[in-house]
Amino acid sequence: MSNETPPSLGLPQARIAELIIDHARDYAIFTMELGGRITSWSAGAERITGYTADEAIGMDFEAFFTPSDQSTGQAQLELDKAWRDGRAEDTRWHVRKNGERFWANGVTSSFADGELQGLIKVMRDETRNRLADEQRILLLNELNHRINNTLVTVQSLVEQTLRATDTDRSVRENLTARLLALSDAHRLLVDRNWAGADLEAIVEKAVAPYQDGDDSRLRMDGPNVRLSPQQAVSMALVLHELTTNAVKYGALSVPDGFVETAWNLHYDELGARHMTFLWQEHGGPPVTEPMQRGFGSRLISRSFGEDGGGEARIEFHADGVRCGVHLPLITPAEMEMMDPTAVHQQAGG
Repeated sequence: MSNETPPSLGLPQARIAELIIDHARDYAIFTMELGGRITSWSAGAERITGYTADEAIGMDFEAFFTPSDQSTGQAQLELDKAWRDGRAEDTRWHVRKNGERFWANGVTSSFADGELQGLIKVMRDETRNRLADEQRILLLNELNHRINNTLVTVQSLVEQTLRATDTDRSVRENLTARLLALSDAHRLLVDRNWAGADLEAIVEKAVAPYQDGDDSRLRMDGPNVRLSPQQAVSMALVLHELTTNAVKYGALSVPDGFVETAWNLHYDELGARHMTFLWQEHGGPPVTEPMQRGFGSRLISRSFGEDGGGEARIEFHADGVRCGVHLPLITPAEMEMMDPTAVHQQAGG
């Protein structure tokens, strides 16, 4: 194979640039004077905005901005920044000739060639992707609404059914509280658009009703950790069981008791991320090993093992209940591919 430089076909650089601009139909490319008057117009710019070259050349750049952006001088701010810094980038709604709005990302750059000075704008129409994102958010909000309504309905049905069968009041209250913990976990996920939830926020949410403004009763230490939706729901339920037990029998049942929570991240030899979590109670009544594990203990032990590949272990030391969790973390890319409905199905299964 020859190492010779490919021939240029005899075309001057200016002609090559002209051909590139003419065939870049997905991009609006045009030049402007420093004040924003348009001096050249590409075929892509005509396709995206609806203005022909004859109509666009001589127009003011501000014409493509929405009325609210025009009222605050956004076009001039972009021109000034491009000339001052050499480059200005923005992503916003613009206006086509027919009044329709389009979502575009664009870069305005300055150029100077001798006495010739000006600005060039390269802009890409991303309306389709933007509308798809908005549709996704709309569907996600509808899903959130349906899930919340379902949880409220389930809570009401459970309460009425157990009351009709003269089930012990403590059983009804415990089950209702677990459903509320599940609902709180879903609210945290809603706030993040189902992109996972921060572990610190989950811990704070679990113990908030029992702090009475005294932050010393919950001591937290650990880096930022984002759990996947499934992991967040499981962790919220585990923390609910631990907190409920601590309030009734453990460290949070006495004035001087407190809970220490700590967590850390590490990577294994393959580069996969893992989290370790500790719940340790201090200053509570003496603890003895129960003769039989209750529902709460079984829920904690089984929360992460089936699908998540993790482990939760609860120990009843004399000086306080201790719970350790080891959990492999899902990557952000994997979270993006997850189906939020799977969280609802897992929680209800």
